[in-house]
Amino acid sequence: MRYIAETREFHIEEPTVVSIGKFDGLHRGHKKLLKEMLIWKEKGYKTAIFTFSTPPASLVKGKPQTVIMTNTERQELLFSAGIDYLVEYPFDEEVCHMEPERFVSEILVGKMNARVIVTGPDCHFGYRAAGNMTLLTALAPRYEYRYFVVDKARDGDKVISSTYIREMLADGNMRKANELLGYRYFVSGKVLHGNALGHERLYPTANVIPGAEKHLPKFGVYVTRVSVAGRIYGGLTNVGKKPTVGWENPAGVETYLYDFAGDLYGKELRVEFLDFVRPEKKFDSIDALKEQLDHDITACKRLYQEFR
Repeated sequence: MRYIAETREFHIEEPTVVSIGKFDGLHRGHKKLLKEMLIWKEKGYKTAIFTFSTPPASLVKGKPQTVIMTNTERQELLFSAGIDYLVEYPFDEEVCHMEPERFVSEILVGKMNARVIVTGPDCHFGYRAAGNMTLLTALAPRYEYRYFVVDKARDGDKVISSTYIREMLADGNMRKANELLGYRYFVSGKVLHGNALGHERLYPTANVIPGAEKHLPKFGVYVTRVSVAGRIYGGLTNVGKKPTVGWENPAGVETYLYDFAGDLYGKELRVEFLDFVRPEKKFDSIDALKEQLDHDITACKRLYQEFR
């Protein structure tokens, strides 16, 4: 996959089938779009995703917006899905105020070389989000592309969306969130040095501090599946700020790996969330926390067997 990021100076030479959107989480609804795109790939078109390097709402609303999946994680999954081009266009005042037809002519048809465009029914683009499926349909003859709308994926009577998944993450409902995503929600990153309290008085843990843009699930303890150095381990993961050892900690992901011995510092970790165990809480003492963790580890090991 060719990755084009943070630049306006590009042109895809090959004819493409293009889809546009945030693709936050790359959930089952997005996969319906990708499935349609891959049909056109079999007909000789290159598949191309157009999105923005930062969520447009961050500029429009004036405050950072979190994402279920970081740009790096999205890139990884789109590559695995067979996408040929991923364009993360810079979102600024110029593109924010771009008229919808200009967006189609200069970017989708011009830079992306779109011969086929595939979107969902709620597609919006251009200044004040005035561009939509009606406009894409009307412009197709003029700019000589074919346009197709893919219906939303549903979970019963609810549309599968990033908003719906965020609600499940906020409840700690990992089983439902993972069902909607079509894969296990995960956090990835490099293991950092913590305060060493786990090694000295509790259990040794691998600490990952996700970027501020990463949308984390409900603070608490989870049973997890951890990938590191090509191997898989069961884990107990705490998401939160570790209130028992102080309130100044940044929100992080701290994992105890079962049956692991060795040094993880500096290694890349992928923590997949399987199920929620309990909310994060502040204990009266480190000893009380240790006693609770003993129970948590037993519960996590038992739950982990369901997912093997």
